[in-house]
Amino acid sequence: MNRLGRTTSPYLLQHASNPVDWWPWGREAMAEAVRRDVPVLLSIGYSSCHWCHVMAHESFEDAGLAGYLNERFVPVKVDREERPDVDAVYMEAVQAATGQGGWPMTVFLTPGGEPFYFGTYFPPQPRHGMPSFRQVLEGVSAAWRERRDEVAEVSARIVADLAGRGDVYGAAGQRPPTEAELHEAAVALGREYDDKRGGFGGAPKFPPSMALEFLLRHHAATGSAEALRMVEGSCAAMARGGIHDQLGGGFARYAVDAEWVVPHFEKMLYDNALLLRVYLHLWRADGSELARRVALSTAAFLLAELRTPEGGFASALDADSAGPDGHNHEGAFYAWTPAQLVEALGPQDGARAAALFAVTAAGTFEAGASVLQLPEDPDDAEWFASVRSRLLAARAGRPRPARDDKVVAAWNGLAIAALAETGALLERPEYLEAALAAADLLVAVHLTPEPEGRLLRTSRDGRPGANAGVLEDYADTAEGFLALYSVTGDDSWLTLAGVLLDTVLARFTDEESGALYDTASDAERLIRRPQDPTDNAVPSGWTAAAGALLGYAALTGSERHRTAAERALGVVSALGPRAPRFIGWGLAVAEALVDGPREIAVVGPADDPGTAALRRTALLATAPGAVLAVGEPGATTVPLLADRPLRDGLPTAYVCRRFSCDAPVTNPVALAEKLAATF
Repeated sequence: MNRLGRTTSPYLLQHASNPVDWWPWGREAMAEAVRRDVPVLLSIGYSSCHWCHVMAHESFEDAGLAGYLNERFVPVKVDREERPDVDAVYMEAVQAATGQGGWPMTVFLTPGGEPFYFGTYFPPQPRHGMPSFRQVLEGVSAAWRERRDEVAEVSARIVADLAGRGDVYGAAGQRPPTEAELHEAAVALGREYDDKRGGFGGAPKFPPSMALEFLLRHHAATGSAEALRMVEGSCAAMARGGIHDQLGGGFARYAVDAEWVVPHFEKMLYDNALLLRVYLHLWRADGSELARRVALSTAAFLLAELRTPEGGFASALDADSAGPDGHNHEGAFYAWTPAQLVEALGPQDGARAAALFAVTAAGTFEAGASVLQLPEDPDDAEWFASVRSRLLAARAGRPRPARDDKVVAAWNGLAIAALAETGALLERPEYLEAALAAADLLVAVHLTPEPEGRLLRTSRDGRPGANAGVLEDYADTAEGFLALYSVTGDDSWLTLAGVLLDTVLARFTDEESGALYDTASDAERLIRRPQDPTDNAVPSGWTAAAGALLGYAALTGSERHRTAAERALGVVSALGPRAPRFIGWGLAVAEALVDGPREIAVVGPADDPGTAALRRTALLATAPGAVLAVGEPGATTVPLLADRPLRDGLPTAYVCRRFSCDAPVTNPVALAEKLAATF
């Protein structure tokens, strides 16, 4: 084993037996490069990355190539999910230099960490205009030995270019978006909407979770039928397509086509947490039975497939698994031929299932296999349940995809929020219990003791990792804790959210401009301090922090937190109307700011049915970003509940904005009317 055998990252451990003499990222690797006067080969990927596996098998397991690599470079392997800061900095450099990026990411560095040559996947032999990996290594090594001045000039220019960008998003002095700008962003999304197939743009097609959340809030705020139509169309297309696991629930990372038929089969925690919330909120908005069914099956998938023994949620399921030939293939676990359906179900049910799931003799995927779709619901629910059960049992006999079982704080925060709301809204206590267990794990393992209250990014098997949390970890965990407070009334979760958000203000925020950085002020120094407000696969740390700050301010009355949220949202004014698909969560938070957000205080005895009825009415409200506090009169220190007496001795609800309240009500119907009003 090489040095990676001492790490806890599943991705790094996949490379621990390579003949490549890998080093983990750190000062020791850079010092070794200085000592030997050789460049650093930085290889970045993640455990469920298909092409990372391909390059590892083709190149990093080749003893001859490894010998050359070890002699002339210090090879460093990074798990991008453990070190998103390292990934972000060098991805920015790769994209600036080449106009594209991806994983595996291959970057050659000076011993000081300055990049000078870039790429992604390199094949073992030259093909399709790409040089072989060996040719790249030989060329870089020759340049290092023979043209060192040129290498130094290139690396210095790249570092200067990155450093000169500063606050490239112009957040300083910007105001939050107005209603008109939010409408403009919704219209811009409409221009990119795929009317025939749902979603936005063409292939490949990614689940647009954050944009859909914005559109749901925009519909709630304005009554826009067009906004709701885009959400309904996209959610139906994804739910019925191959990107959705029609048997086991959950969603794959993206579709390689524009019709959602063939996915890239890896299943990520963050995608499923975000989509669970989207489908839940769509059900809340329009009562869709399909949305409710998908929300429940996605929640069930999280618990069945990603939950760890410690109560957290694993990061991902791999795309690849062993096929009938014994070799790993992408999608082998999920794809079916008509003959396999007949084998599992018998001739009659097999043929009927093939028609239902769009499984054809030609196949929709590879080697005559098809990815299951569900163009229409079957007319016999009992038969369908039997078919799903039998196919699941047959599939369980196949080799399973590997699981990346590290727990990432940010993604668990997203899952906590989604499961807490699902448990409360759909009255499924097992999902709330799972959210509480995951939150308990984050507190026990990821959160360092006060007064610092710092967050660690990862854990595995209940053991904390060594990497400091980044902005998204603080923001998404705080969001999860705030959701737990709203559905449980346990104000310890509100207190913990406040601890995390105070760190965001102290360590991640630029005092002058209000801009946010992805790493803390005392984090490891890289060639650039990463900073990006745009959505990628998850909400950016910047806009996630703005949302958590705004929600916390609404519950506590903290002007400091609200002002920080407003300043952070300045960047949405600049980007929202121009690039709404890439700042959807920022637009969703801005909708909440424009709406208030609504502050709902429900006071009454915990065991009173009237309290429960008011609480449920509040939970079902679609007002953008509404916050809820429930408690007995005078029995809490939460500011939103302070000085809220019962009315006529009955459980009472108060609807406020910035602590300016309308007349209290005791009737759930009256409360629903107030939450629908735009006062």
